Amino acid sequence: MARGIYVLVISVNNDIRVNVGALGGVNFKKGLYAYVGSAQRSLERRIERHFRKTKRKFWHIDYLLDNDAVKVLEVLHKEAGKPDECKIAKKISKKGIPMKGFGSSDCKCASHLFKLKDYQFLREFVHKK
Repeated sequence: MARGIYVLVISVNNDIRVNVGALGGVNFKKGLYAYVGSAQRSLERRIERHFRKTKRKFWHIDYLLDNDAVKVLEVLHKEAGKPDECKIAKKISKKGIPMKGFGSSDCKCASHLFKLKDYQFLREFVHKK
């Protein structure tokens, strides 16, 4: 798949504070999170990048994933254009708590990272990778 939207289901194993680039210090409570992103060229390479520990920190998510208490549990995706990234973020915001400003510096969304109680509902609009 060349382009699309993806959701990283993330586990934060204990309460942490992460310096997230321009956002500064951000507190993350232990629990489940969902991060919505898009890749309009190489979706597979973008997803693989999120699993690498050695990389230049470019996106907010890079700072979070660099923490040893953080693990990607699952990757969900769908073929879609860039506008669907915000549509999916808005759907998730109805069930999750937005981490204000995270991953949404290039759009009007409150966030593209959400704290969740569970993530099964995500399968309604994205699929397991």
